[in-house]
Amino acid sequence: MATADEQIRVSDRVKRILERYQREGESYNDVLERVLGGDEGDFDEGFGRWSDKQAERVRSHRKQATEQRKERMRRLAASGDEDADA
Repeated sequence: MATADEQIRVSDRVKRILERYQREGESYNDVLERVLGGDEGDFDEGFGRWSDKQAERVRSHRKQATEQRKERMRRLAASGDEDADA
């Protein structure tokens, strides 16, 4: 491995992601080379793992949960208004 001649800054989130991909004994540079340009994989590998059916089910559940949360907040706000009138 060549010596480092440049440094780059990454966020804590990106560092955690790199650490998840990191194999024992690998430097961050090794991880980046393997993930971004190596023969072992493609950067996009891992994206789109869900089938269309699975993804739609998750979208539907998220939409339903969001609607339920908004309705709950409306009810709480309305009951708070009633308490204020008392």
